[in-house]
Amino acid sequence: MKTNTRSLTLSALFIALGILVPQVFHLFGGTGPVFLPMHIPVLLAGFIIGGRYAAIAGFATVILSSLLTGMPQPPVLYFMLVEVTVYGLAAGLFYKKMKLNVFVSLILAMLTGRAALAMTVFTLQPLLGLKLSPAIYMTGAIMNGIPGIAIQLLLIPFLVLSLEKAGVHLSERKAG
Repeated sequence: MKTNTRSLTLSALFIALGILVPQVFHLFGGTGPVFLPMHIPVLLAGFIIGGRYAAIAGFATVILSSLLTGMPQPPVLYFMLVEVTVYGLAAGLFYKKMKLNVFVSLILAMLTGRAALAMTVFTLQPLLGLKLSPAIYMTGAIMNGIPGIAIQLLLIPFLVLSLEKAGVHLSERKAG
């Protein structure tokens, strides 16, 4: 992996968006688990700068958001670290490396991120002394997040395809 200024700059932009966008949603109450605003910039990062940079941006976004805003708080912080990191990595992997179309890549990235979340909850909840059912936690996360999932399915392909149509070079995607 070659480090370049463009990817680093865009990573910083996506990290900033990953911290700021949820704050806008939180102005309207605790809508983070409903609209999933932190997921959008990280998923976009995967499509635009690739999985490695997006995974780092996702991890940094969750940590910095927690440090700067207090959200997410433990134990959700630990779960989201894995989930959001995997979203960025998977979006870049499916779209840029495997060259799948934007819709398939997004759906697979979303499923992969949620699977990582389920495995993290299953693994960490007993270590953290939590008495929660991973199945119930996942069902609640998915049901509560339906509006956010819908926003992701509409917004992200639109933005990615619009950038491509406008001739914006999405790094490795064109190079092969």
